[in-house]
Amino acid sequence: MGEGESMGAKERIGVVGAGLMGSEIGLVFALAGHPVVIADQSESVLKAARARLANVTQKGAQRGFYSETDARQALERIVETTDLLKFNECDFVTEAVFEDLAVKRQVLSALDEVCTAHCVIATNTSTLPISTLAGCVREPRRQQFIGTHYFSPASRMKLVEVIPAFQTSQDCLQLTMRLCESIGKTPIKVKDVAGFAVNRVLHVLLIEAVRLVEEGVATPKDIDTACRLGLGHPIGPFELMDVTTSRLCLQAQEIMHEAYGERFRPRPLLKQRVLAGLVGGKGNKGWREE
Repeated sequence: MGEGESMGAKERIGVVGAGLMGSEIGLVFALAGHPVVIADQSESVLKAARARLANVTQKGAQRGFYSETDARQALERIVETTDLLKFNECDFVTEAVFEDLAVKRQVLSALDEVCTAHCVIATNTSTLPISTLAGCVREPRRQQFIGTHYFSPASRMKLVEVIPAFQTSQDCLQLTMRLCESIGKTPIKVKDVAGFAVNRVLHVLLIEAVRLVEEGVATPKDIDTACRLGLGHPIGPFELMDVTTSRLCLQAQEIMHEAYGERFRPRPLLKQRVLAGLVGGKGNKGWREE
């Protein structure tokens, strides 16, 4: 994308990380007409991502979200690779690897080396400070560095928290907001604080839900029912923890507890369950499976 150009429907998009989140971020860009490169370290992970996206788009077409032709063309726009050098032609790259500072630092530093000067690098994180991650790239890149926190599943959830770092330029912020809107998302600008906005609200709810179970007030299943039918939530807190894993929830609460104090202290029961391996997710028992 040369000087003076605006972000358009045909801009080249890169995503690093072919897990559930990264692959679906790539998919929503592809559905909006963008050519997409998705990278991961392993060919087997990339193959699994391709199969998963084929399944997601099939279900999306069946439910009328888009046509079968749109689904097929979107998949054709996605190229998988294990070589980050393929990102040297991208205009906007999203890092969506494991929520670990050391892992992200390695990936972001590598992207800084291979991406062109005009390319925006966005990090998808739910808890790590964007300005800290901006320190993983060189000084000239930091104006083109921003946080974009998608919600799972990214193919369906509309919200994106857009978080500028200390040195993020106004042009980069505006471009990112426009790009999110162009792929059917609703972006909100959020200050770079621990947990951003949504997770600070969410984890207060999750902590109190676990406390209710500890106190014997109600079962996880009944609390989920209460939140769905009494509060209008599409999914209950324990269902959500099983989807995202209790391990990730504990990690987020520990980060926010360090930042904000007692109101985010993780409950003992959550810690015990994580240590016992009852974390939910693929292949593990969770709150709802006992």
